[in-house]
Amino acid sequence: MSSARDRRVSGESSPTPPASPHAPAEDGEARHEPGAEIASPPPEPDPSAGDEAREEILTALAALAKQLEREHERAAHRERVIDRLHEENQGLRRGELQAVLDPVRTALYRLHDLARREAERWAAPEPPGPAHAAALLAAVADEVADALARTGVERFTVEPGEPYDPVRHRPVAVEPVTDPAADGTVVAVRTDGFERDGRVVRKAEVGVGKAAEPTGPSGPSSPREDG
Repeated sequence: MSSARDRRVSGESSPTPPASPHAPAEDGEARHEPGAEIASPPPEPDPSAGDEAREEILTALAALAKQLEREHERAAHRERVIDRLHEENQGLRRGELQAVLDPVRTALYRLHDLARREAERWAAPEPPGPAHAAALLAAVADEVADALARTGVERFTVEPGEPYDPVRHRPVAVEPVTDPAADGTVVAVRTDGFERDGRVVRKAEVGVGKAAEPTGPSGPSSPREDG
């Protein structure tokens, strides 16, 4: 009887064997395989991150708008400077043109007074003689030449007997001459010429002499035929 009681006592105090890892889990308990990772739930979005990104975008757009405004102001300033320089340039050109025209006006004033004075003389009861007309016209031509000289254009004259120069002379007529030395020379002067800084701007109109071809008893000589 003592052995049976010992067995009961020993059976009550004997430790519970460890549960097998592959044994089914009891109700309400979760079993995990050894070495298996536990999946964590995804993090919830942070509302403050979106607000920061939006603030950065707005700040960048504001800075870009300010930069564009500054560029527009610079462009407008450049346009104003260009307009002012163009206006000043036009004013200088007008001033230079007026300065060039001043001596011409002075010469024209004298020419006007001369023409008015001579018109009164010719309208008088006793007008001057016809010979006075040549001197009057010569004086008018001198006044015009003086006005041109004030603009930098000088008059040059041509005398009969000078060799014909195609750079300074414009032939308007060819006149036959009997003297062989006059061949290719100026025999008549129609107008004067004008030059500026040594360059001819208006050639003098002249008549050029040309020697007549020698003639035989039966007319002008012709090339001899063969035979």
